[in-house]
Amino acid sequence: MNRTILLVGTAMGMLAIVLGAFAAHGLEKLVDAQAIDTFETGVKYQMYHALFLLFLGIWDGLPSKPKKIVFTLVLLGVVLFSFSIYLLALNSLTSFDFKIIGFLTPIGGVLMILGWAVLAYKILKTKKKG
Repeated sequence: MNRTILLVGTAMGMLAIVLGAFAAHGLEKLVDAQAIDTFETGVKYQMYHALFLLFLGIWDGLPSKPKKIVFTLVLLGVVLFSFSIYLLALNSLTSFDFKIIGFLTPIGGVLMILGWAVLAYKILKTKKKG
């Protein structure tokens, strides 16, 4: 499980850098400044959670089952939150109206929050050793 979490965290981080570079160097001629800011918000949250997954993957203080739950919540949260933001920011470039998927953004945010909350709960419930 840890290897999977580390690989996903690494891939998410790498993709965040690629998308951030795209936002910084490729979008200014395609969309307005507000859309770029929106896109960069998705990149930031993706990178924050890539780092979170790297921490989760190397930390041995959490049993496998809750670690898998936290991983799943964070991964689904990032996919729904960040990727819906990317599509919404690029909405003006396509004939498809991505505003119809706008409801996915807050769902993704809630899933990321739940990932953090489950981790916090499990830390609080862990008995101190020594």
